Amino acid sequence: MDREAVGTADVGRLQVEVRQVGHTAVFTPSGELDHHTAEVLAGPLGDAVEAGVNRLVIDCANLAFCDSTGLNVLLGARLRVEAIGGAVHLAAMRPTVARVFEITGAEAVFTIHDTLDQALQE
Repeated sequence: MDREAVGTADVGRLQVEVRQVGHTAVFTPSGELDHHTAEVLAGPLGDAVEAGVNRLVIDCANLAFCDSTGLNVLLGARLRVEAIGGAVHLAAMRPTVARVFEITGAEAVFTIHDTLDQALQE
């Protein structure tokens, strides 16, 4: 990774695709989830919860990086959706992203699946 790119605000560093699969909102972030891009994911997550969607799946297959701010976005979404009786499921995490969850212990509060298909079947 180009160290000079870290910390720069570039709208192209994170894109989020959102789609509905049955009663589940599926979010597919692609790129880097960090302090500068967190709102790109936080906005759609919040919109889904406000709309009453209580099952969120984050497909992490294309997520190259996640820092503590990104982790806080996911934890915040988890708290909001659990308050309405739902859950956040994470799928297909790359090792570098999974490591953040391991180090912080956040893996214990999320349901984590190896693949998106597994997350959607539960």
